[in-house]
Amino acid sequence: MEKIYIALVDTPGFFAGIIRLAIQREYIHVVLAMDERLEEAYSVGRRNPFIPWFAGFEKENKRKICSAFPTAKYRIYSLECTKEQKEGIAETLKECYKNRFRFHYCILGLPSILLQKPFYQKRHYTCSSFIARLLSAHGMDLFHKHFSLVTPADFYDYKKDDIIFEGALSDFIEKDRMANVQYHVTRGALYEG
Repeated sequence: MEKIYIALVDTPGFFAGIIRLAIQREYIHVVLAMDERLEEAYSVGRRNPFIPWFAGFEKENKRKICSAFPTAKYRIYSLECTKEQKEGIAETLKECYKNRFRFHYCILGLPSILLQKPFYQKRHYTCSSFIARLLSAHGMDLFHKHFSLVTPADFYDYKKDDIIFEGALSDFIEKDRMANVQYHVTRGALYEG
């Protein structure tokens, strides 16, 4: 079995506060990553963490996000999948990234979520609806409901046993940096003797 990773994100801000109020959960954004270090991580959200008005499909940059939101918190968990599913998801993400400016945030669908009425506008998604649709297209239908109705709360409630990290994004970045330093120190020591 292979693994992919879901990162649930809690960032401050006015719009984030509205989402937090609506879904009644601390984490209000969902990211799909192909690796546990979140180097290959994608979502539908802000194109630039510093500018809230422009949103669409983007590759996430954890360092840039930490710079924009120093108090951001993450919960990261793993999902098992087959090798074929992981390869298919990776291929789809590459294709979406090539065409990322054709994807937009689905503002018009937000009232439909509250009313529990499926809504789809071509190439318009929320962070959670994009990931739900992508996973379902690759045989991972986690929530058994229309993708447009999936919220970050669904991802939050889905997994509790495979959490690999929960805490400040700055701590995650530091932990990753220290693991990378340790790797290079160990590797260097092997080549010295």
